[in-house]
Amino acid sequence: MVWFTYRSAILLITLAIMLLVLPVVLPPLPPPPPVLMFLPLVILVCLLVIALVPTGFNGVVVGYM
Repeated sequence: MVWFTYRSAILLITLAIMLLVLPVVLPPLPPPPPVLMFLPLVILVCLLVIALVPTGFNGVVVGYM
């Protein structure tokens, strides 16, 4: 059973090497603005709301032309 093709294995190896080498080569970046620090929290809250809304929720109306 083959899990990875040749091209996907090369891509994964390249990405792994980049993740190991680039932090050593690139200079440190300045910290992001404080507003952007809340972005992961907003994404988490949105995903929780989507996960907890019942499947029979009819509050969203989609119109078709």
